[in-house]
Amino acid sequence: MSQDVHGIMTRSVCAKSAFELWGHGKTHCELKTSLLKYPKENMSPYTQKDSTYRINVYTFNKTLEFKDRIERIDALDYLSFDGTVNLKTPQHTFCLLEDYGTDPNNIPDQPLYVYFGRWIADGQRELIRSYSVKNRHFIGNTSMEACLSFIMANHAGVKKNDLVFDPFVGTGSLLIACSHFGAYVCGTDIDYNTIHGKGRSSRTNQKWRGPDENIRANLRQYGKEMTYVDVMVSDASKRIWRTGLHFDAIITDPPYGIRESTRRTGSHKDVTKPPEDYFGESHVPVSMAYHLSDIFADLLTFAAHHLVMGGRLVYWLPVHSPEYCDEMVPLHPCLKMISNSEQTLSSHTSRRLITMEKFKEPEVGPCYSPYQGHNAFREKYFSGVNKRAHEAHVCYHIPV
Repeated sequence: MSQDVHGIMTRSVCAKSAFELWGHGKTHCELKTSLLKYPKENMSPYTQKDSTYRINVYTFNKTLEFKDRIERIDALDYLSFDGTVNLKTPQHTFCLLEDYGTDPNNIPDQPLYVYFGRWIADGQRELIRSYSVKNRHFIGNTSMEACLSFIMANHAGVKKNDLVFDPFVGTGSLLIACSHFGAYVCGTDIDYNTIHGKGRSSRTNQKWRGPDENIRANLRQYGKEMTYVDVMVSDASKRIWRTGLHFDAIITDPPYGIRESTRRTGSHKDVTKPPEDYFGESHVPVSMAYHLSDIFADLLTFAAHHLVMGGRLVYWLPVHSPEYCDEMVPLHPCLKMISNSEQTLSSHTSRRLITMEKFKEPEVGPCYSPYQGHNAFREKYFSGVNKRAHEAHVCYHIPV
């Protein structure tokens, strides 16, 4: 069990620490009663004379002075710790945790609940700080924050030597998270300037991007350049990959039309496809709208064809919250749903983190349940913003 917990905590950016619970209660008196009932045979491996230990006191929503922490530790003298105290490098660490609720404006004098147990492992919360986009060499308007990037990598089960692909790669935030776990990473994006690190900068005090602002430089910043395969300018709606190319995971955050436009290449005119042996004048296609329904249909179809068996697709699905139901999530007969969780964006919009796993090879021809009713997501998103602005304006002019 302890090994399983260690395995989880080496990946988790959501969990702070994991403990083996020995006792708990609403008061310290109840905690004592609970601890005295804990089986001695479970305690004894960690309390023997030849062992070293320390006890930490953690409080949530309240700060205790040092003398108060010492008093809490001294009050645990009813526990039979026969080992030697070692504050720097103990063999075993025990923790007293006090919960004072979640309201910083109404902190009670006494804790609402107390716990005591053996510390097992810490999570990877430090990754959120060390990989923060605030300190990243190359960022854009939609660079995914570190915490969510690592969550997506964990949902995909990314591991060492995997090949991971992001079809809407942007500035490569998801590639960075996957490279941390030892995966080889690559991606595409339709935005030439983003892929090549050109154009206007997204930083407040910088007008233009520097000569070395690109995705490769980002991975170099974290010592992960050796895992960088490449990125290239490409239209996600077009088939550019050879049959038989497979990725271990596809992780992406498609554009919703809010901060980045949803577009693809094409023509406003009906053009007959030229023969394969045609070598006439080349044509640079115009930019066209890429509807969300088409984006997700193409994404699921691509995943069905280019994931290894058991490989996972992880992506964000924007929704208008009042209208959302699970039946709106696009499905594909070759992909099974693993998880569907929500992140709230505003009072009326959210996005769903969808994780799917490939379990069979695709048949000939398209066969999927499309993303329905959300092509107007951008309009609904901004209609809510305008509505709130209008309500604020009306309230401001109410006579008193």
